[in-house]
Amino acid sequence: MTRSGPETIGILADPYLNEWQVRALERLQADHDVTVSLVVTNEEKADDDPEAWNTRNRIGLADARQFVDLLERQRAWALVLAERNVAKLIGEERPLWRRRSIENVAALAEADHVRCEPETDGAWYEFPDDVVDRVAEECDALVLFGFGLVRGPILEATEFGVLSFHPADIRSYRGMGPPAVFHDGQDRCGATLQRLNESIDGGEIVAYDDVPIDDCPTLWDVFDRVVDRQTSLLSEGVANLRDPTFEPTTVPEAELGEVYYRKLRHSLSFSGRILLKNLAGRAERRLRRGSGAVESPTGSTPPASRPGRPRSGD
Repeated sequence: MTRSGPETIGILADPYLNEWQVRALERLQADHDVTVSLVVTNEEKADDDPEAWNTRNRIGLADARQFVDLLERQRAWALVLAERNVAKLIGEERPLWRRRSIENVAALAEADHVRCEPETDGAWYEFPDDVVDRVAEECDALVLFGFGLVRGPILEATEFGVLSFHPADIRSYRGMGPPAVFHDGQDRCGATLQRLNESIDGGEIVAYDDVPIDDCPTLWDVFDRVVDRQTSLLSEGVANLRDPTFEPTTVPEAELGEVYYRKLRHSLSFSGRILLKNLAGRAERRLRRGSGAVESPTGSTPPASRPGRPRSGD
């Protein structure tokens, strides 16, 4: 029998959730009668201490080694990440990105927890048969909060599929999202909740909105603004799926945006522009604070969305 919408939710995650993800789950449970029945975590990252990231307050030898490793793997993007980390160490708080170990998330306290060793092929993840079978038996839908790009039978295991956030409009920017949007100097950034298929950010749109970012000084402010909107988008998406008149938007291949692959971040021209914009934005923000100008909030309640933009996949 077809249900009127998802009632039991499974979570696919790394061994931690970011604060905005926790808030999205709390909002979902406050708005709807849903149960989080199963949490599947990535065994690849089981040895990490995710909450240690919250309290780091100095640069040590381990950080220097990590930077050298990042430089080798990420090339120019390592400079952008280093700028972010230095800003954090000197007092820039990003509360929406604080990490909580899965075991410490109250919204998941009643769920069964399963550690999973996924099969990987580059950036793609596939799940073993026993995990897929359990998901199919216990969940109406899945929410993707970790792993990476997923494919295979997991996508069809539940009645309502795998729901995943993309912090951009898939009709304009697929792949990286905010880095490409910020690099291009756009004044708005989308927030999409999609039902995944095996393409890169080409799934059905279950809920959508966009937010102004022209007042965001840095890329990290853009991320804050978008994920703040996403904290309520999951609840809106589930409400849409429970509406018998709702039809998710399927975007034809020809109308999907360009895929901005992560390897583009290795380019000095791409990452260098973002780094310079971040530094200039921070300098401008300090000047504004020094002059007593009122600063638009980021990482809190964003300004109202543009009139007429759809908030769901219509």
